[in-house]
Amino acid sequence: MRIAIPAEEDRGLESNVSGHFGRARYFVFVDVEDNKIKSYEAVGIPFEEHGPGDLPGFIKEHGGEVVLAYGMGRKAVDYFNDFGITVVTGAYGPIREVVKAFIEQVLEVDPNWKEKIRREKEHKGECEKHRE
Repeated sequence: MRIAIPAEEDRGLESNVSGHFGRARYFVFVDVEDNKIKSYEAVGIPFEEHGPGDLPGFIKEHGGEVVLAYGMGRKAVDYFNDFGITVVTGAYGPIREVVKAFIEQVLEVDPNWKEKIRREKEHKGECEKHRE
């Protein structure tokens, strides 16, 4: 199984899961065999800007079968579903620990991730208004 995780930094398994799937600059692809991490690679996103379906296509091209992410838009989830790629949202923390918990079927996810991202967007919009 090949798991794709958006990463905050280019630190492989030592990076944290990015809070924003669509804004991640790196993805860590983790190969799992016999319920163990066998290998991984951190891959930089090859485009500066992306449109609908670009990131799911990128993950599919790299053999991703499962995506573990924090927040993700409905359109991206739909693309992954069309590709037959499983999506788990609400995942957070160090990538190594998240993958291990997923393998062991004990991954705890944040059920409130949608609300938190919505509040963050609202706060960002308010800050931008005050700068003008």
